[in-house]
Amino acid sequence: MAIDPHQLDEAYMREAIAEAHKAAAIGEVPIGAVVVDPDGAIAGRGHNLRETAQDPTAHAELIAVREAAAKLGSWRLTGCSLYVTIEPCPMCAGAIVLARIDRVVYGAADPKAGAVDTLYDLLRDPRLNHRADVTSGVLQGECAALMQDFFRKLRSRALSIRASSLRKGV
Repeated sequence: MAIDPHQLDEAYMREAIAEAHKAAAIGEVPIGAVVVDPDGAIAGRGHNLRETAQDPTAHAELIAVREAAAKLGSWRLTGCSLYVTIEPCPMCAGAIVLARIDRVVYGAADPKAGAVDTLYDLLRDPRLNHRADVTSGVLQGECAALMQDFFRKLRSRALSIRASSLRKGV
């Protein structure tokens, strides 16, 4: 019996969403990623750790790519797919190209930093030495809701702190 590719994409995206929940649990922006090897095994996992590590490169995608490269014993991730909850930024899209990842599947678009479809199209730019196939919108609603809920709570906390400071005369 053939496996439905859409169901397979959703299953791997659920793994990326689980990583995003790990990020949210520690106060990080809830973005998660997994790298799937050519045999269908998860070779790398990652979630945002920028605040925790105080590292601007500690994006979910880069953490997952580093782990996959170490596990597979090669920086060339040819035949691999990357599943990420949010459209990759320019830095991550560049790393995807350099790692030779064949396919990228993402959940929700990033209107402020998306470098796959929204602001740029780095993964399919014919001027670069590698191009990746892209599938967008997999579990889009769930992926977008993670981000929206996180930033809604962040804004609410900021407003509460500000209101408390004003009441205290600070």
